[in-house]
Amino acid sequence: MTELNVWHNVDGYFMDKLLPENSYLNAALQANKAAGIPEIDVSPTQGKLLYLLAKMKRAVNILEIGTLGGYSSICLAQALSKEGKVVTLEINEEYASVARQNIRNAGFEEKIEVIVGNALDTLPYLKRNGQLFDFIFIDADKPNNPEYLKWALKLANSGAIIMADNVVRNGAVTDVDSVDERVKGVQQFLDLLKEEPRIEATAIQTVGVKGYDGFVLAIVN
Repeated sequence: MTELNVWHNVDGYFMDKLLPENSYLNAALQANKAAGIPEIDVSPTQGKLLYLLAKMKRAVNILEIGTLGGYSSICLAQALSKEGKVVTLEINEEYASVARQNIRNAGFEEKIEVIVGNALDTLPYLKRNGQLFDFIFIDADKPNNPEYLKWALKLANSGAIIMADNVVRNGAVTDVDSVDERVKGVQQFLDLLKEEPRIEATAIQTVGVKGYDGFVLAIVN
C-alpha cells in the first residue's frame, strides 16, 4: 500500500469516527464539482479544525481570504455565535455565485458575506469601514500571501488567530532556489512572520486526502 493510500485511509477512518454526516457540506462539494471549481477545498478534517479553532476563540468576526465554493466559509460560520459573521473574499465571480448558493442551501445566508473582487482591492475597503476580526483564514493565491499577512495585521483584533493554508507546497517550501511564485510567496510570508514582533506562530505539516501539505497557525499579540 502506498503512503498516499495510507493517508487517505486514515483520514477516512478519522472522518467516520469524529465527523458527523453533514448534508450541506457534502452538497457544497458536489455542487462545486458540478460547476467545475477546482477540488482544492480544505479536507473535511481540516474544515472541522477551522470550526474548532474559531469556536475555541469564540470568534465574532471572521475574515476569509479565498472563498472558492464556500466550503470552508460554511465550516467557519458553524462556529459563530448568534451575532457573529464571516466576511469572505473571492476574485472569481463564477466561484462566488456557486458559493452563495451553497451558503443559502446551508442556511447561513445571513451569517456569511461574499465580496467579489481582487482581495488587495477589497481589504483596504474593510479597513476604511473600521472592520476588525477575531479570526483570519488566508487561503488564496500564494504569491500574494505576504501582502495578505500585512493586511491581516491591520485588520486583526488583539488576540486574533491567523491561519494560512498550503504552506508546505509538497516540501518545496525549503527550496531556496525555487522559481515557483507560489513557493516564493509562502517563503516570503514565513520570513515576515519570523520578523514580526506582534505575532507568535508555528507551522504544522499534514498528510491526508489532500496529500502532503501543512498550515501556519498564529496569534496576534
